[in-house]
Amino acid sequence: MSFAKRNRVAIIGTVGVPANYGGFETLAEHLIEDLGDKHDITVFCSGKKYAKEERRKTYKGASLKYIPLDANGVQSILYDSISIIRSLFFADVLMVLGVAGAWILPFVRLFTNKKIIISIDGIEWKRDKWSLFAKLYLFWAEKIAVNYSHIDISDNEAIQDYTAARYGTLSRIIEYGADHTLKITPTEEDIHAFSFLASPYAFKVCRIEPENNVHLILEAFSKTSTLPLVIIGNWKNSAYGIGLKAQYSNHPNIHILDPIYDQAKLDVIRSNASLYVHGHSAGGTNPSLVEAMYLGLPILAYGVSYNRVTTERQALYFKNLDDLIQTIESLDYGRLNELGEMMERTAKRRYVWSKIAFKYDLLISEALRTKSKSSITPKSSKLQYKKLLENGMAHLKTPVNQF
Repeated sequence: MSFAKRNRVAIIGTVGVPANYGGFETLAEHLIEDLGDKHDITVFCSGKKYAKEERRKTYKGASLKYIPLDANGVQSILYDSISIIRSLFFADVLMVLGVAGAWILPFVRLFTNKKIIISIDGIEWKRDKWSLFAKLYLFWAEKIAVNYSHIDISDNEAIQDYTAARYGTLSRIIEYGADHTLKITPTEEDIHAFSFLASPYAFKVCRIEPENNVHLILEAFSKTSTLPLVIIGNWKNSAYGIGLKAQYSNHPNIHILDPIYDQAKLDVIRSNASLYVHGHSAGGTNPSLVEAMYLGLPILAYGVSYNRVTTERQALYFKNLDDLIQTIESLDYGRLNELGEMMERTAKRRYVWSKIAFKYDLLISEALRTKSKSSITPKSSKLQYKKLLENGMAHLKTPVNQF
């Protein structure tokens, strides 16, 4: 009896599994569940995030390897680089999530026959949280990642347009899944713990960073009493978060909560909201956004191209403080219910983990067959930046059309 050879896939760039919370970590967990019977999967994990007693050799059939570094921040460069080097000894396909360790990929291509699939994770170098040096490195690393991978992944059509315009390659669109989220009816105990559950409220969960427009959203809800805001985030991680929490924590229309790692509690709070407010101004398909859509929440999002594409341009959008205040004060609850139903239909059609895993499975097979990327020349590269700006496509700016 003969058995088909199982492809060996290394997943690089996540904090690890089991996933506590995070887009790439949740992705890794679902790839293990849906593709583990077809491929031998190894996930690299951060030894800084899993205590020694929590570490295990395998998880749901996947092998786990620990690197004694943080997977995020400056250490992510070394973390990803070591993971890539170690994977060369056993993996057929390197699935690299993020560009931090991309500097080493030219050497992988030159000296090995390993196949590289990379997800650039939005336009990371544009995020406000990075220093100038970090932005320059990520800008360079993004170019290396796209040019030296066999296949690159965008999680959003707007990111695909960007990589096509800047690098002349056709990125593959694979979004995030959201069907791991649950609608939960609050109990009396839940309402006692979180009194706002008894009445309509708006909700937001995010990293507390300027690029997520947390300051703008808090100011808007502090100036209106139409709907209270419940917001969860890592307030203690920066002076920005500490300052905002001190400024707004006692406001009667705002409920500020620290991170909630109990998924059931998070689902209770999130799934019973009347409105989800999404302020992200950078990135691609944001996991928290598609999760809110899957729960049938109407969406009020910052009006950048990424958010419009994710919601198929059927949500509510804002562009500044006055715009946000006006939208909040003119909310029509009948219209919100219709929007929530549209968001849920979109999510159940697009953001389902079995479909996401199937797309990754196809890419693994394609990567093993391919030797080089084909190039393309998008028409948008011929448009002047003024025209891109007028049409909401400023993210496609390249040196060719910048004047």
